[in-house]
Amino acid sequence: MGFGELVLLAVGLSMDAFAVSVCKGLSVKKASVKESAICGIWFGGFQGLMPLIGFFLGTMFAEAIQAFDHWIAFGLLAIIGINMLKEAFEKKCDCCDEKNADFSVKTMFVMAVATSIDALAVGISLAMAGNVNIYVAVALIGAVTFLLSGLGVKIGNLFGNRFEKKAQVAGGVILIALGVKILLEHLGVL
Repeated sequence: MGFGELVLLAVGLSMDAFAVSVCKGLSVKKASVKESAICGIWFGGFQGLMPLIGFFLGTMFAEAIQAFDHWIAFGLLAIIGINMLKEAFEKKCDCCDEKNADFSVKTMFVMAVATSIDALAVGISLAMAGNVNIYVAVALIGAVTFLLSGLGVKIGNLFGNRFEKKAQVAGGVILIALGVKILLEHLGVL
């Protein structure tokens, strides 16, 4: 997987965290640098950690499933992408509730885990895809999520929930496209 594809993957994975960060920004009267940094650190950290865990889990089983690993990678990315699209179109805005105004460790931990579960599955997919420097991928995913989450707080505070649905749709499409690409490469079409 090339650098450009890793950037797209990082952007796609960060869209859930971005959408939650937009809600966080909506829920506060004035978004501070501290609140942006809190979201960036929690979401970026977990989005970076989970693919690493998934990658190592995937490599433990790589030899046993080598014949159909590309189908697993495609399936995981497609399922995650479809779920992101489904959530984007079903979601009603509950951004301004008091839960979203809470930046406590307990709340941020739960939200960081919830938004990064898909990154665990992507880590497994990266193990199946092969030719990926997982440390570069993890650093890039964490950094992109950190930046977009911090920016999401500010955007939510300034512009409202206009970008939440679009971010989730973009993330879903990117993940599905990457899954299709992995499948087509392993089938020899690309």
